[in-house]
Amino acid sequence: MAVKSMHHLGITVTDLAAAVAFFTDLGLELEGKAHMEGDFVDSVIGLDGSNSEIAMMRTPDGHHRIEFSQFQTPTSIDGSSRAPIHALGLRHVAFVVEDLDDTLARLKPHGAELVGTAETYENMLRVVYVRGPEGIIVELCEYFS
Repeated sequence: MAVKSMHHLGITVTDLAAAVAFFTDLGLELEGKAHMEGDFVDSVIGLDGSNSEIAMMRTPDGHHRIEFSQFQTPTSIDGSSRAPIHALGLRHVAFVVEDLDDTLARLKPHGAELVGTAETYENMLRVVYVRGPEGIIVELCEYFS
């Protein structure tokens, strides 16, 4: 087996503070922030003269992480942040929450927009898609006991 575990998912944003605030209110924990630049970073990511700020956030269980990056240089390009769910590429990240209605209420001040409607699946779970900062689609699932 080649893969031992997943380390993190990376998302590039134009407003790092807004992404951190949104995902903090969702329930993720800020693990740390760092400034990234130099030959090592440029070689790894394949960009010359890169300069960025990153924030690593983790789920409360400590098993999953999202790295948010905001580039000062080079200027970020739009990767179709308003693309619909069926567009090719990474389209959403999903989280299990304790109380879907409470979570939606906490995210609304951060500009969270419902993509569709909250629906219940076979009396097992309630699920909804929302758009967060930078158009990131976040799936929220509340399982019933």
